[in-house]
Amino acid sequence: MIKPVLAVQFRERHHQAKPLVLLNVWDAGSAALMQSLGAEAIATTSAGLAWSCGYRDGDRLPIDVHVSAVQQIERVINLPLTVDAEGGYSDDPIVVAENVARLVDAGAVGINLEDGQAEPQLFCRKIEAVKAAALRLGIDLFVNARTDVYLQALAPGKELEETLRRAKLYAAAGADCLFVPYVSAPSDIQALVTQQSLPLNVMACPGLPNLAELEALGVRRLSAGSSIAQKAVYAAKLAATGFLATGCVDALFSDTSTFAEVNRMLPARS
Repeated sequence: MIKPVLAVQFRERHHQAKPLVLLNVWDAGSAALMQSLGAEAIATTSAGLAWSCGYRDGDRLPIDVHVSAVQQIERVINLPLTVDAEGGYSDDPIVVAENVARLVDAGAVGINLEDGQAEPQLFCRKIEAVKAAALRLGIDLFVNARTDVYLQALAPGKELEETLRRAKLYAAAGADCLFVPYVSAPSDIQALVTQQSLPLNVMACPGLPNLAELEALGVRRLSAGSSIAQKAVYAAKLAATGFLATGCVDALFSDTSTFAEVNRMLPARS
């Protein structure tokens, strides 16, 4: 379901001083949880969503499965939804645009696209194609352009310079936000805020400044990435390991949500 009003709200939220904090979700249940906790918008984690559907991360999730998962998330929330589409699941900008259009039709008002190890010029063509496809559907899609220069060490020793170079290209192609996972040094973050035109999105990682410091630096968006999904898997692993080893049930019922609490998070409608 296409939601132009939520798209406008989501776009405007990136131009406030207080950073938008996104608790990335991996399925409908986790989306309902984050909404109940007061999230301003819902974002998916591509890794967590792929894992929850039985696939490894890394552009391996079939688009049909991804669309179905987004539809289920959209069914249980009433907030703007931004979807991580990895690299668009193709090197062909036309196919990427078709894939993203399906995610928009399923309810996304924002999208993450990542350059990875592809040439920046190809990524620019993907951005242009995605923006045009969304406009044909009647929505000004918020494109969060993720560059993996820091994450994948694509320019050792020159990460800042290369990221700024790519930022200018991506802005010219129509990107609405610059996402730089694993940048953490305050000096680099400040340079990325002041030396390029797009709002800056950073991701939780070791050594990242706290939220107040990020706001002072001018960051507009902070993402959890796959970290919460990984925490959830680890908690389940600990509980299951203990139960397998001892059969003791007491530990399963401590530090846990109640059945009724979880049930109430979800809509009564079928």
